Amino acid sequence: MSGWYAEWAQFLLCALAIMVAGAQLSRYGDVLAAKTGMGRTWMGLVIVAAVTSLPEMATGASSILWVQAPDITVGDLLGSCVFNLLILALVDILYPRGPALTAADRGHLVAAAFGVIMLGVAVMGVMAPSPLDSINFIHVGLSSPVLVTCYLVAMRAVFRYQRRERAAYQKEKEEEPAYDGITLNRALLLFGINALAVMAAGIWLPRTAAHLAQLAGWHLSLMGTIFVAASTSLPEIVVTLGALRLGAIDLAVGNLFGSNLINLALLGVMDLLYSKGPLLRMVAPEHAGTGLMAILMTGIAAVELAYRPQKKALRWMSAGAFLLAFLYAAHIFVQMLAR
Repeated sequence: MSGWYAEWAQFLLCALAIMVAGAQLSRYGDVLAAKTGMGRTWMGLVIVAAVTSLPEMATGASSILWVQAPDITVGDLLGSCVFNLLILALVDILYPRGPALTAADRGHLVAAAFGVIMLGVAVMGVMAPSPLDSINFIHVGLSSPVLVTCYLVAMRAVFRYQRRERAAYQKEKEEEPAYDGITLNRALLLFGINALAVMAAGIWLPRTAAHLAQLAGWHLSLMGTIFVAASTSLPEIVVTLGALRLGAIDLAVGNLFGSNLINLALLGVMDLLYSKGPLLRMVAPEHAGTGLMAILMTGIAAVELAYRPQKKALRWMSAGAFLLAFLYAAHIFVQMLAR
C-alpha cells in the first residue's frame, strides 16, 4: 500500500510541475510567435507540439527498449491522438465567443487532412492482409517510412499554405500582442527553460502512470490506450488551455493537430527501435479500432473547420465538440468492455 501512495505522490508532483511550466510555455510560445513572425498556427503546429509530444516519444522508446511492451507504445501514441481530439471539445466549451474551430485559421484543415492520411496508414499497418504484411525493410514495416515521409510533407505543405495566404497572416499578426516589454532573447531563454521542465516532468509522468495501471491490474493495450495516453497528453492539456487563456486560439488548435502528426510519425521511428519485427504487425488488433476512432474524430473536426458554424448548437458547446466528447466516451466504454 505504501508503494501505491508513493506512486500517486510522484504522479501528482509531475502533474503540478507540468501545469506550472506549461502555462508559462504557452505564454512565451505566443511571445515567440509575435516576435519572430512565425505566427501562432506554425508555432503551435511545429514548435510547441514537438515539446508537448516528447513524453510520448520517451514512453514509446522506454516501452520498447526496456519493458519490451510494444502494445503500450502503440496504444499510447494512437490513444494520445484520440485524447488530443477530446481536448478540442474542451477548448470549444471554454471558448466564449462561439465555436472554437470557427475562430481558428483554415490552415489547420491541411494538418487535419494529413492526420487522416497518416492514421489510415497506421491502421493499414496493424490490419495489413497478406501479401502486404510480408513487405518490410529488414525489421521495419512498409508503413513506417510512409508515416515519416507524410509528416515531413505535411510540415512543408502547411508552411507553403501560410506563405501563400499572406493576407490572412498579416491579419493574425496584427491581432497578436506586441509584447514590447519582453525581448526576443529573453523569450527564447524562458521558453527553453519551461520546455525543459515540461519535458522532464512529462517523461517521468508516464512511468508512474504505467506503474499505477499495473497495480490496478489493467492489460497492456488498455493501459497504453487510456491511462498512459491520458498522462502523456497532460502537457497538451495545460499548454492548450494556457494558449486559450491568452486568446491564442490558433496556438491551441495547432498544438493539438501538430501533436497528433508527431505522434503518428513517432510510430515510424519506434518501428526502427523495435528489432523483433514490424511494430504495427506485432501488436493487438484492437489498436486498429483506436486508429479508426481517431480518423472519425479528426474528420468531424475538419468538417467544423470547413463549415464554420457561427454559433454553438448546444449553447455551451458546438455540435462538433459534442460529437468528439461522445465518441471519446464511447471509445473508453468499448475499451473497458474489452478489458
